[in-house]
Amino acid sequence: MSAPHPVIRRLDPILVDRIAAGEVVERPASAVKELVENAIDAGARTIDVVVENGGRRLIRVVDDGRGMSPEDLALCVERHATSKLPGGDLSAIDTLGFRGEALPSIGAVSRLAITTRPEGAEAGASLTVEAGLKGPVRPAPAQRGTRIEVTELFAATPARLKFLKSDRAENSAIAETLRRLAVAQPGIRFTLKADAGQPLLLPAETGPEAELRRLTAVLGPDFAANALPVSLIRESFWVTGHVGLPTYHRGAAGYIHLVVNGRPVRDRLLLGAVRGAYADTLASDRHPVLGLAIACDPDHVDVNVHPAKTEVRFREPGLVRALVVSAIHDALRRGGARSATTGASRTLDALRPAGPALVPHTGAAAPSLFRSARPSFFPAGTPSVAAPSGYRPLESWRPAPGSSLENAEPVFGEPQGFGEAAQAAFAGPADLTAPPQADVRTDSEAAEAVDHPLGAARAQIHETYILAQTRDGLVIVDQHAAHERLVYERMKAERARGGIARQGLLIPDVVEMSADAAERLIAAAPDLDRLGLTIEAFGTGAVLVREVPAALLGASIRDLVTDILDALESSGDEEGGAPATEGGPLGRRLDAVLSRMSCHGSVRAGRRLRPEEMNALLREMEATPNSGQCNHGRPTSIELKLSDIERLFGRR
Repeated sequence: MSAPHPVIRRLDPILVDRIAAGEVVERPASAVKELVENAIDAGARTIDVVVENGGRRLIRVVDDGRGMSPEDLALCVERHATSKLPGGDLSAIDTLGFRGEALPSIGAVSRLAITTRPEGAEAGASLTVEAGLKGPVRPAPAQRGTRIEVTELFAATPARLKFLKSDRAENSAIAETLRRLAVAQPGIRFTLKADAGQPLLLPAETGPEAELRRLTAVLGPDFAANALPVSLIRESFWVTGHVGLPTYHRGAAGYIHLVVNGRPVRDRLLLGAVRGAYADTLASDRHPVLGLAIACDPDHVDVNVHPAKTEVRFREPGLVRALVVSAIHDALRRGGARSATTGASRTLDALRPAGPALVPHTGAAAPSLFRSARPSFFPAGTPSVAAPSGYRPLESWRPAPGSSLENAEPVFGEPQGFGEAAQAAFAGPADLTAPPQADVRTDSEAAEAVDHPLGAARAQIHETYILAQTRDGLVIVDQHAAHERLVYERMKAERARGGIARQGLLIPDVVEMSADAAERLIAAAPDLDRLGLTIEAFGTGAVLVREVPAALLGASIRDLVTDILDALESSGDEEGGAPATEGGPLGRRLDAVLSRMSCHGSVRAGRRLRPEEMNALLREMEATPNSGQCNHGRPTSIELKLSDIERLFGRR
C-alpha cells in the first residue's frame, strides 16, 4: 500500500523563525554584527561588546543610544517590525538595518534578554525571548541606551553548533566583524572583551585625520606611513579613504576595507576594481592594504540583496568601477617612487647586532655619517689621540684586492635628468676600462643634489645596487627593477598616445617553436603590432620577427618571443572569456605583454653604470608614476633614515 501524498500545511511560526534565522545568524559573529548595527542606527557613540566561549555562552552588547520605549521594546522582537522604513521606500535606505529580522532571528535560536531606557524616561524596561517564546515587558532599572544579552546561542538548533569552529576562531571572526564596522564609523568608540584574550579598544576619532587614525588602529601602526590619500568626486559618487603603497601588501585580502554609505561590504564588483587598479604593481599572490568609502545617493545603490546585507548592487556598476580604479590610480601616481617603510624596517632588523645592546654615545654630538668636513684645527689625516702603529686615516683607506667592495664606485656629479645624452648611455655597452671621473662640483651643487627625493648617487655595489645620499638618510636602488619599471611605464604611455616607437630589423629573425605556440602567437599578431612587435607566419612551427619596439633593440628576440607567449597564455587564462576591450581584459592582456617586454629592455644587474647614468635613473624614477615597485610588485628602492643607521652604531 503506497504512502499517502504529503499535505501542504502552514509551518509553526516558531519553526519559521528558526528557519529564517539560518540566513541571518550563521555564527556568533553574525549575531554581533546585527546587534552592533542596531546600536549604530540608534545613534550610539559608545558600543561595548563582551563574548564568552566564542559567543556560544554569551554575547553582550551595551550602547548609549536612544533606547526604546516599552511599546517599541515589545515590537522589536516581532518579525518584520522596524522603525527604519518610515515611508516604506526601499530605494532610500540610509540605515544599516531595515529588515526587522535580526532580533526575532536571534531570539529564535537562543535566550535573548533586552534592557533599555530612552533619554528622559524615569525607568527602563526589560524583555526576554527564549527559543522563540516571548515573555512580558517588565520595568527594570537601566541606564540610557540598550543592553542586549544573548546566552546559549543555537541551543534551540543544536545541529548548528556542530558547524562552529574553535573559540579562538569564532572570537577572531567577531573581532574582524567589529573592526570592519569600526572602519565605517570612526566617530564611535568600540570595545571588545573576548574570553581571556587581549581586549580590543578603538577610541572615537574626530577631526580631519579621524578616518586615517581609525584605519591605522585597525590595519597596523605602520599603515599611516605607507598610505596615500584618496578623494575623487564624479557625478553623484564620492570616493574617499587611504590606499597602501603597492610595496605595502599582504598575503590575504582581509586587509581590504570597503564601505558604501557607512556600511562595510564585501562586494565582488568593488574588489575586482581594487585588484584591477593594482594589477600591474602587485604580484598575483599578494593583496593591497586599504580603506575606501563610497558615498552616493541611496537610490543609486541597492542594499536589499542578501539578508546579511554585506553585498550591494549599484545602478551604474561601470561608472562605480571606473571611479574606484581612477581614484586608486591617481593616488598611486602621486606616490611616485615611494616605497614601503616596512622594507627598511626588515633591513634594519637584519643589520642589528645580535650581541649585547649598544650603549648610545653620550659624549659630544657625533658628526653626521655623511659629513666629510673636519675641524680646521686638526691637520688633515691627523688622529685626535695617539694612534696605533697600524693606523690609517679613513680617507686613505682602500678596499683589499679581490674583496666584494673592490668594485664599489664612488660617484660625484650633479644629477643630469634623463635627457637624450643620459638615456643614450644605456643603449651601448658600459666602458668598464674608463678611469673614474673627477669631482667637479661645488659644495652648493653637492648640497642641492641630496635634496632630491631619491638623493644623489654616491656608489654602485656589485654592479646591481645604487647607493644614494638624501638629506636625512640613504637610499638603496635595485637598478634592474627600477629601469624595468621605467621602460614599462614609458611603453604604456606610448601605447596610450597611439603607438609604440618601433625599429625594423636589418635581417628579420626566425624563431622556431611548437605549431600550437606559433598559432597562438600569430592569432595575437594584430595586438602585438600595436605594441611595436611585427611578426608573421614562417612555415609550420615558426614565426618571422620583422620589427621590435625601439626600446628593446638589442634584446634577445628568442627570449622576448618566449616571454610574450607566456604572458599571452597567463592573461588568457585569467580573462575567462570576458569581452576584450581596451579598458578591460584586452588592455590588461596588452599590459601583461608590455610588462614582459620591458624586462628585456632594461638595465641588467651586473652592469656597471657611470655617475650620470645612475643620477639620471634616480631623476626619472622621481618623475615616473608607480616607480616605487617593479612590474612584479617588488620594491625598487629602500630608504634608511640616518637616525636609524645611527641607532645601529649606538649613537642614539
